Amino acid sequence: MKDSLKTFSIAMFATLIVVVSFSFRPSPAPQATNYEFFQFSTIESVIPGGLGRSRILTTDNKGQLLEKDLKNFYSMVGLNFKNIANNDNAIVERINDYTNEGWELVSVVTGSHAQTSDGSSSGGLFITRYLFRRAK
Repeated sequence: MKDSLKTFSIAMFATLIVVVSFSFRPSPAPQATNYEFFQFSTIESVIPGGLGRSRILTTDNKGQLLEKDLKNFYSMVGLNFKNIANNDNAIVERINDYTNEGWELVSVVTGSHAQTSDGSSSGGLFITRYLFRRAK
């Protein structure tokens, strides 16, 4: 009986040492991911009468500026909701193209600029920047 108790105690002690030694092993350090970044901008005109210029602006990897026309928010009769919907579709299509190429949209920043003269607003523009990244 004493030998059985001694064998059992030694087995439990050995098991405890094994469990404790694996419990305090450091986890592997996370690997830092290197990313490349890409950005495109939209400029949407809010000049009455449809006289503004609205664009999607992209600079390719060779430094060339690529432009795609967007519709102006205003037409000759006022705010044009069909133009806004067309712009939304063009922008979402561009975002989908880049995500299909492996880019991840990480930030969207907006701004606006009002053109004023003599205290009255004669229009302005909205600018939105879309920042993407993907692992190198």
